[in-house]
Amino acid sequence: MTGVRVTIRRYVDDSQPGWVECCLTDADGREWSFVEKVPIVTAERLDARSLYPRRGVIACQVVGRRTEADGREVVVIDTQQPWGVAATSGETRFAVRPEQLQEFDWGRDQ
Repeated sequence: MTGVRVTIRRYVDDSQPGWVECCLTDADGREWSFVEKVPIVTAERLDARSLYPRRGVIACQVVGRRTEADGREVVVIDTQQPWGVAATSGETRFAVRPEQLQEFDWGRDQ
């Protein structure tokens, strides 16, 4: 599955299965905040006592690619698919750098 790397900043809620705040910095340097269930962003068992920040991944779908005027590639992703993840502002589409993407399988890697 394709995912975009995020930084898990802190644990925010003990409601099952636990919720964390994550951030994503897009290709333009804008930071986006997400509050999501722990198992959606990591295979680790995190709680309020865990050390932060930590690495995480949000599953996404690649919906486009473009080349900027400076020659850098930008990948447009949508976090609505496959698990309905949105930034706290409601946004689900983001322009990111290719190196921010990774293939993952919570059963094997992170």
